[in-house]
Amino acid sequence: MAHWGQFPAYVPVAERRKAAARALAKLEQQRGRPATPVVIEGRHIATTFWGMSWCQNLENYSDFATRLPRGRSYARNGSVVDLGIEPGKVRALVQGSALYTVEIDLAALPAERWKKVIAACAGRIGSLLGLLRGELSGEVLAVLTQPKTGLFPAPREITMRCSCPDSAVMCKHVAAVLYGVGARLDRAPELFFTLRQVDQAELIGAADARTVLARAGSSGRKVLPAGKLGALFGIELGDVELAPTTAPRPARRRPPAASARKPRRYAGR
Repeated sequence: MAHWGQFPAYVPVAERRKAAARALAKLEQQRGRPATPVVIEGRHIATTFWGMSWCQNLENYSDFATRLPRGRSYARNGSVVDLGIEPGKVRALVQGSALYTVEIDLAALPAERWKKVIAACAGRIGSLLGLLRGELSGEVLAVLTQPKTGLFPAPREITMRCSCPDSAVMCKHVAAVLYGVGARLDRAPELFFTLRQVDQAELIGAADARTVLARAGSSGRKVLPAGKLGALFGIELGDVELAPTTAPRPARRRPPAASARKPRRYAGR
């Protein structure tokens, strides 16, 4: 555990950036790929639904309250010099008094929780583009952001590590990376679903399935049984009322009467 006096002296932002540039140049040669820094333009770290909701979710937890302000400053001044998002993982480099490695692991979204979200959003999301843009109704937004039952992680679902000497579970470097994720989601919102290890297309599939059922029911045409339709869209449809699987028999026509009669006039003609 680190004690007072063991931490390196404060290094100005300009010097940190120069040191980061030198370290990254060497690292890029070793890895054979360019770094992907977090770049924040303007006053706000995030401005879209997914980025803002990610940051707001972090700020809702008192566990993180004491460390987040320093993390915001680090994120804004360009200290997160490399950030990558993979399924359930965030890997980043943060320039402080040295170049530190940050690793953040997120537990996969529980399958039952994901199914409930899909069911609650069924028929309410118009398109994948609308989902990624956050162009959603208030009901859907409430479902996605609801604590404990929505898509955003709780502190217990996040494991954090940093190579700096700070003994805190969330140091300022980790906090900067978490805010950096919010900024990255502004530009690539699909990465949120990568991080939570779910397929966003399933939310649209649920809407499409309900639309198919509604149309089939209104037209009286034959539809797939529930099991096959659920397999087609990759969801369960046990609570959906299905149209009949067999078409009703047409009514038998009566032969015309022998005697000629005047045609019956219907009201309104």
